[in-house]
Amino acid sequence: MTVNTPLCFRGKKILAPMVRVGTLPMRLLALDYGADIVYCEELIDIKMLQCKRVINEVLETVDFVAPNDRVVFRTCERERERVVFQMGSADAERALAVAKLVESDVAGIDINMGCPKEYSTKASMGAALLSDPDKIESILTTLVKGICKPVTCKIRILPSVEDTVNLVKRIEKTGIAAIAVHGRKKEERPQHPVHCDVIKAISEAVSIPVIANGGSHDFIKEYADIETFQKATAASSVMIARAAMWNPSVFRKEGFCPLKDVMQDYIKYAVRYDNHYTNTKYCLCQMLREQLETTQGKKLHAAQSTQEICEAFEMSDFYEETTAIFEAKKTSLETKTQDEDDQMEDPDVIKMAVRFDKREYPPQITPKMYLLEWCRKEKHPQPVYETVQRPLDRLFCSVVTVAEQKYRSTLWDKSKKLAEQAAAIVCLRTLGVPEGKLCEGENHLMNKRKRGDQECLISRDHGEDLAEPSHKKANFIEETSDMNVPKMPR
Repeated sequence: MTVNTPLCFRGKKILAPMVRVGTLPMRLLALDYGADIVYCEELIDIKMLQCKRVINEVLETVDFVAPNDRVVFRTCERERERVVFQMGSADAERALAVAKLVESDVAGIDINMGCPKEYSTKASMGAALLSDPDKIESILTTLVKGICKPVTCKIRILPSVEDTVNLVKRIEKTGIAAIAVHGRKKEERPQHPVHCDVIKAISEAVSIPVIANGGSHDFIKEYADIETFQKATAASSVMIARAAMWNPSVFRKEGFCPLKDVMQDYIKYAVRYDNHYTNTKYCLCQMLREQLETTQGKKLHAAQSTQEICEAFEMSDFYEETTAIFEAKKTSLETKTQDEDDQMEDPDVIKMAVRFDKREYPPQITPKMYLLEWCRKEKHPQPVYETVQRPLDRLFCSVVTVAEQKYRSTLWDKSKKLAEQAAAIVCLRTLGVPEGKLCEGENHLMNKRKRGDQECLISRDHGEDLAEPSHKKANFIEETSDMNVPKMPR
C-alpha cells in the first residue's frame, strides 16, 4: 500500500514509549515543549482487539474502550499527525488487526521488541522477539503491506555488535520507516552505561533512520545534551524516556521550565482529558522525585481523586471550572441527541418509558422468555432484536420486531441485555400479555419448568435415561439465554 504523507523520522526529538507515563496528558505536554513525535505507552494486541472505537464528544477525543468501560487508549486531533501507536504483539495477524483498528487516528505504528520485563517476554513479546528473527520479519512485513501508515520497531542490542547489525539489516528489508535502538542489552538496566558504539555501528550500516534511545542516565541532562547524544551515536533522531518523564520541558530549546509550572501544565491536561487520577498521580510522583517528602509531596501521595490532586497543587478553581464546563457540554449534547432522536424517530415504533428490574421477576424468568413463548403459541416468527449503542454515554437502546410491528423503550440502558428486556416489556404490555412479574401471580413458565423437573425425577426413579432429545434442549437453552441480566439500581 502507498503511505500517505508519511511521518519523517530524521532530525527529530521524540518522546519514548513509557508504560504508565506515555498517556495523553504527557504526550501533549511533550509536544507543547518541543517534541516532534510522541509514542504512546505499549498496549497489548489482545487487549486492544477487545476495544471499541468511541468518539467522545464531551472531551473531543477518540477513545478505545474495553468491555469493562475502561479507556485503554485515548487520543485527540492535536496529536493525530505526530503520535505513534506502540503495541506489544507476537502474532502478525493480531498486530495487523490492531493496526487497522487505530491507523486512522495515529501517525504511525510501532512494534515493541525491546521490553525486557517478564509480563512482556513471557508472552513471547518485547525483547523475546529478538531471538526469533523469522517472527520479527513476519510481523513487520505484514504491517508494512497491510496499512497505509509508517511502521517502526524499537529494539535492544544483542550480545554482539555483528549479530545486532545483521538483525537490523534484516529488519530494514521488511520496508519499515525507521528503527529505534535502545543501546542496552535486554539484561542491562538504566544504571548500566549506554552502548553508543553499537548504535553508531547500526547507524552506519543501514539507510533507514536510526533513532537513538537510552541516553537519559549518561548524556541527557538538558536540551543541549540531546544533540551531543545524537552525534555520539550518529543517529538520525533521538528518543528520550526518563529525562522527559522527570521533566518534559527537556524538549524546550530555551531550557527547563520551573518544575512547579510543568506539573501544573500536566495537571491541566489531566483534568481537561479526564485522565484517571492514579495515572496522573504516578506521573506527578516521577516528576517530584526527591521532593516527595515535602508537604506538597505528602499531599499528592495521600490524594485519592483528581480533585484532591488539584487541591494539593492549589488548582481547585481550575478543576471546578473545567468540570462545570464539561457537565454543561454533556447536558447540551444529551439534549441535542434527544432532539435528534425525536426528529428521526420512526413513527411506526411503539414506545414506552420502561426498564427491566430483575428483582421484580422470579429467578430465571425474563420478559424475553415470555415474549418468545407467546410468539410460538401464536405461530409468529421469533422476536428480532436490533440494538444500538449511543457514543456519547455508551448506553444501549433495543428495538424488537414482532409480527412486523416494532417496539422499544424510550429509556437507554447500561447493557445490551437490559435494553432487549426493556423492549420485550414494551411489546408484552402493548399486547396485553403477561410478562412474568412476581406481582402477576401464577406463572405458567415456572409451572412448565417445575413439570419438567418432576418428569426428570420420575424418569430417574424408574432408571430411565435422563438425556433429552437435542430438539427439546434447544428450546430450553434459547429461552433461558438471558438469565444473568445485571440488576438495575433502584
